[in-house]
Amino acid sequence: MVEAVQGAGVVVTGAGGGIGAALARRFAAEGARVVVNDLDGDRAKAVADEIGGIAVPGDASAVVGEARDALGGTVDIYCANAGLGSGGSEAAGEQVWAQAWDVNVMAHVRAAEALIPGWLERGGGRFVSTVSAAGLLTMIGAAPYSVTKHGAYAFAEWLSLTYRHRGIKVHAICPQGVRTDMLAATGSAGDLVLQPTAIEPDAVVDALMKGIEEERFLILPHPEVAGYYQVRATEPDRWLTTMNHIQQKWEAGE
Repeated sequence: MVEAVQGAGVVVTGAGGGIGAALARRFAAEGARVVVNDLDGDRAKAVADEIGGIAVPGDASAVVGEARDALGGTVDIYCANAGLGSGGSEAAGEQVWAQAWDVNVMAHVRAAEALIPGWLERGGGRFVSTVSAAGLLTMIGAAPYSVTKHGAYAFAEWLSLTYRHRGIKVHAICPQGVRTDMLAATGSAGDLVLQPTAIEPDAVVDALMKGIEEERFLILPHPEVAGYYQVRATEPDRWLTTMNHIQQKWEAGE
């Protein structure tokens, strides 16, 4: 059992399936009291009923107040997990870009705005951001997703460096492919880049729980991402050339 989780009041957004549902199940199994949030109320209720949690359906951007009330006034751990896997290029359209920005970044900002004052007052809280390896690297064929996941990572990083001395813990989960509906929707780009090393949602949660125990900010369910990230930082042209070769392979339909 993870000591920091036992008895905690936990909110998981986007928890009707995939990584979110796996997070909700594990937190409940670890002895936490769990609010299950999802836009799909039926899916949220199904997961909540399964784990003995509380379903609070609706927009992840506005869930904090109702979730906090459902937990008796205190949120100890907030999992900003809801996300959009928006594909497309620079020409994806203003609405696609706006929706990706709103869900993948601004929902995290709004949650933090609602949570941080109380956490500072009591001297603790934990913010878990489901980012993606795309937030450290990038993803071919998905400019809105890649750019906004970079934003989500940057915001989590900023929260950590700003508040860690005041008791607020932050974790950024950055997996590559995970066998969820979002991965299935990535089409041929996902088949080429993500499917070969895809893992189950439970493996992502295993990595998070270990990271919580070790109080690590960056959670890498695919450890090899650390090496890719290092090359990206130290040899950007080499990294970009490699990624461009993958782009060409995808365009050729290989």
